[in-house]
Amino acid sequence: MTSTPRSAAKLLQKRKANLLAEQCPSREVLMHLTSRWGVLILLVLDTGTHRFSELRRAIGGVSERMLAQSLQRLEGDGLVDRVALDVVPPHVEYSLSPLGEEAAQRVRALADWIEDSLPRVMSARTRKAAG
Repeated sequence: MTSTPRSAAKLLQKRKANLLAEQCPSREVLMHLTSRWGVLILLVLDTGTHRFSELRRAIGGVSERMLAQSLQRLEGDGLVDRVALDVVPPHVEYSLSPLGEEAAQRVRALADWIEDSLPRVMSARTRKAAG
């Protein structure tokens, strides 16, 4: 059974927020959460508390700037906790807030599905390319 745009809109109207609405504030949270770096940050922090340098090493390809911006956005959304310890040199630790733990569980489920389905996805790409 195929959904029409109208039936999809009706389903989403039953929710408290409407991600399809242009001005819905949920879109900004969705953007932060599902950005390339946001997803990977949540996956790493789901393993425990980490310092900035540990996060940078764990997430291949992320620049310092992008990591810092992504962490700030996730912290602003209440998903990540930042603790600055009063030591020399400065020591900052990042961990998931309770809200972030909920989000990380859902992101982990998606990441697991992607990893499990990757052979089928790659096969579909090959078939489409041979087309």
